Amino acid sequence: MEIKRTLLDGVTRHLKVKEITVIAGARQVGKTTIIRELEQTLIKNGSKTIYLNLDFEPDFHYFSRQETLIQKLQLEFGNDHGYVFIDEIQRKVNAGIFLKGIYDLGLPLKFIVTGSGSMDIKAGIHESLAGRKRVFELQPVSFFEFANFKTDYRYERDINAFFALEKEKTGLMLEEYLNFGGYPRVVTEPSLSEKTAIINEIYNSYVSKDIAYLLKIDRPEIFKRMLSILAANPGSLLNLAKLSVDTGVSVPTIKKYLWIGENTFSIHEVRPFFKNQRKEITKSPVIYFNDQGFRNFITNEFGNISTLSRGFVFQNFIFNTLKSILQEIHAQIKFWRTTDQAEVDFIIDLQQQVIPVEVKYSSLQSTSLARSLRNFIEKYSPAKALVVNLSLSDTKLINSTLVHFVPYYSLPDFLIDIL
Repeated sequence: MEIKRTLLDGVTRHLKVKEITVIAGARQVGKTTIIRELEQTLIKNGSKTIYLNLDFEPDFHYFSRQETLIQKLQLEFGNDHGYVFIDEIQRKVNAGIFLKGIYDLGLPLKFIVTGSGSMDIKAGIHESLAGRKRVFELQPVSFFEFANFKTDYRYERDINAFFALEKEKTGLMLEEYLNFGGYPRVVTEPSLSEKTAIINEIYNSYVSKDIAYLLKIDRPEIFKRMLSILAANPGSLLNLAKLSVDTGVSVPTIKKYLWIGENTFSIHEVRPFFKNQRKEITKSPVIYFNDQGFRNFITNEFGNISTLSRGFVFQNFIFNTLKSILQEIHAQIKFWRTTDQAEVDFIIDLQQQVIPVEVKYSSLQSTSLARSLRNFIEKYSPAKALVVNLSLSDTKLINSTLVHFVPYYSLPDFLIDIL
């Protein structure tokens, strides 16, 4: 049984739009599955399609020149409208310029392309195809997609009702998800040994193909060392100078590697929120991983996260949930720390307002607030604040701020309602 991906609906609607559909995301998160499903639906509806994969050498030949690809498409479609699926577009040098030239000819073609690294998607393609494309970022399987899959889609219409009633089963699913993450093949494989083999292959393929081969990094072991240090120091402020010493490369190289890590969908930098430069942290970011199973594999905790790591892994999961929900409205996710050690895990920055989000990996029994969250509320007087936890659903008024205690499984629907 395939995992149903929520991104599919948006991508399907975009097939009716002339502009290029770009599906970007890490290797093995399900991009090919989505476009293959789209292609089969179009074929059933009588549409003409072609699928080309730049990881497949015979297909790569058609991308040697724009004229060659056009000739191939005219051979397949004639003068009829056709859907052109191109997998792993990042293997084509200057892919954005290449596609722009064909798109601007006004041919009766709809392009749907995928990329497993955003080096071209967000740099070359993003700029070359300005006004000609829409990018859909595919994340690893979310907890909610995971839960629907694990329950055979019996409660798909109201999965939150299942969460609220079946607390023990939901807790067990959460533990599995925090341990193994959301790569589709990892999710669907029942065997621990096979899960481990799959995540090992994903990690090594990422380093050897995306990092060493495509990006021409001559010392991938340093990149791996950097990831190991980041994974072993969850939630810590990033110290570039120390990371430079620990890896044995310069600070500029570390900055480059961090940028590469983010633009190949393995890590994400969260910047600080501040108004008072003298009393609040203003520069050092915090690093989160785009998949907690990927992070756990790096720290040798895959399938067996330690007690010390559980709180951070849960926090990482909440970050990814926030990111997935907020990317459509372009809200920024930040964190808040002061020089006297007060901290709030996340700040949703909507420009016109901010919403502090505190994460607690515990089943709260009362609506008491941590000192740091109270400090933020007193300083900034936000209209709303969130305390995401394992089970408590309640509200509390602090001055003029309404604090919502939200179980993690209610977070997506709750955010959509209040934003």
